[in-house]
Amino acid sequence: MSAWFALGLIAPLLVLLVKGGSSEYIRRQATESLNFQLNAFVWSAILVVSLFFLIGFILLPLYGLFYLIQVILASVRASGGRDFRYALTVRVIS
Repeated sequence: MSAWFALGLIAPLLVLLVKGGSSEYIRRQATESLNFQLNAFVWSAILVVSLFFLIGFILLPLYGLFYLIQVILASVRASGGRDFRYALTVRVIS
């Protein structure tokens, strides 16, 4: 949990605050990542609660796989200098 907090929430927030003003591309990607991580936190909490209803035992691993695929795709696209929009993400921060 602490690794996710440090890498998932703190890292994109720091990138947004430190480098967001110098590059529009960096600002867009950091904002997109931060939105995805906030959504991931909310969905994970909901799915942990759904464990009590047994459906969470199926949905939580599926969401974990979805999360992993999205992070890998975003990393590959960003390393190539292309924009990436995470799927199924409510964009709270713009």
